[in-house]
Amino acid sequence: MSVEGSASDLIKVVTLLGAAVVAVPLFKRLGLGAVLGYLAAGLVIGPFGIGLFSDPQTILHTAELGVVMFLFVIGLEMRPSHLWSMRRDIFGLGSLQVVVCGLLLTMVGVGFGFPLAVSFVSGMGFVLTSTAIVMQLLGERGDIAAPRGQKIVAVLLFEDLLIVPLLALVAFIAPVDPSAAAVGSRWVSIAIAGGALAALVAAGTWLLNPLFRILANAKAREVMTAAALLVVLGAALLMQLGGLSMAMGAFLAGVLLSESTFRHQLEADIEPFRGLLLGLFFLGVGMSLDLAVVGRNWPLIVAGVLAMMVVKGLCIYGVARLAKSSHADALDRAVLMAQGGEFAFVLFAAALGSRVIDPAVNANMTAVVVLSMALTPLVVIAHRRLGPKPGVSMAGAQAPDALAGSVLIIGFGRFGQIASQHVLAMGADISIIDHEPQVARDAKEYGFKVYYGDGTRADVLHAAGAHHARAILVCIDDRDAVTRIVQHAKLAFPHARVLARAHDREHAIELIKADVDYQIRVTFESAMALGREALLALGATPEAADELAADMRRKDSERLAIELSGGMDAGKSLILGNAATR
Repeated sequence: MSVEGSASDLIKVVTLLGAAVVAVPLFKRLGLGAVLGYLAAGLVIGPFGIGLFSDPQTILHTAELGVVMFLFVIGLEMRPSHLWSMRRDIFGLGSLQVVVCGLLLTMVGVGFGFPLAVSFVSGMGFVLTSTAIVMQLLGERGDIAAPRGQKIVAVLLFEDLLIVPLLALVAFIAPVDPSAAAVGSRWVSIAIAGGALAALVAAGTWLLNPLFRILANAKAREVMTAAALLVVLGAALLMQLGGLSMAMGAFLAGVLLSESTFRHQLEADIEPFRGLLLGLFFLGVGMSLDLAVVGRNWPLIVAGVLAMMVVKGLCIYGVARLAKSSHADALDRAVLMAQGGEFAFVLFAAALGSRVIDPAVNANMTAVVVLSMALTPLVVIAHRRLGPKPGVSMAGAQAPDALAGSVLIIGFGRFGQIASQHVLAMGADISIIDHEPQVARDAKEYGFKVYYGDGTRADVLHAAGAHHARAILVCIDDRDAVTRIVQHAKLAFPHARVLARAHDREHAIELIKADVDYQIRVTFESAMALGREALLALGATPEAADELAADMRRKDSERLAIELSGGMDAGKSLILGNAATR
């Protein structure tokens, strides 16, 4: 019998993995995204599809660990100082959005004819956005670290915090006679929650780093992985026992470890489990969509989905605009966050147990939330294809305005940052511009003032102080843009020496023809340095290695001069010579 039970369990595991492996690549190939693939696969194999699974709630509860691990990884990226800098967005923007959306969504329930308490629970459940879906969609397009992504993350964090007072409110409005014992137990619950939170902070501050240091010295990789899982699941369990959110416990554990030297190792250990369990969570959500309930009450459910998504989207857009976000960012936030979330199931279950809502309302609202989660990827795709293209966020970036410095640096990526150190060490005055607003925001954390500007425009160069500069360093990676900047600079600012980064040999020739004062081929110089070290590794003396390098540079210069004079076609140069001079 045990063998048959094991085989049955193995069949379920294989079915889940097979559904994900088939559906996700197919949906991504169709441009519909991974989330919708998981949801569709769950619907097909679930009890309301072909019926391979009969209890999706069991899978859903297990798969919630994927959301927990996801928030732990997010917490690892949120240093306490960074989290403190987001406090206005978390508590200001988050509370404003929750209050406005909660009030209007409650009015939607009243408009449908439900009592105020039922409308409040239904509306507040829908206010709690799906962290899993939104973070997955943000991650797929690489927006989590962007300013507009950070605002969304801040609101999601506030909503995750909100589940605790909402559960307390459900207990408060439950139709039971209040008693001294109930009041006392409520204070006991608050004390337990506070104690659990204090214990987690204490453990994260004083115990975790020494623990990981001991395990690292033991040099047992599997034990480090086990310890990473222990931290995540232990923090989640502690918060759950304290009556708080598991996801919030994992997030807080991640924040406490965000400045640890073991942060990257922890993230690498957790990542495979996070991705697998998060996919399992979406499969569970798809399975939990009760098609029989939808079929019986489809007018009410469809109307509820449309009304709540539209009202919530309009609220989010209005709050974002009130908080001075651009139209594109506000619309993007409204589209991403217009659905209900996984914490709504927790709230509805608590309300059902407290007799605030009846089983019919619970089933209908669960269907509304699940349908809204399933529709979100489709709405996002439609917005991306049909809506206005989001503009570049200029938050934290400034345009150059009458700057003046003895050195103008155009482009402040890795190359520009290294090049700037030399002139800074000499005490030179520098002005820096970059065409990516995010670079300006990131550089501010390290004490650099970078202005937003497109260096290919002569008026931007003038505003950036090129007419005062003794040297102009062109450090960007776009070869066509570098050539245009050199041409503009030599024509408009002949007094300045123009030094540029060349992409390859042909680009170097273009720059020389544009009368650049100095050009450097990045790949050539790094390859020369690596080749010299290879000679030393083979036993050559430093003098012999330097002599050979000097001979190669001389031959390269001769070939370059011949090509410039038109005596040799660059495309017909010797294979070794062409390869050595890139």
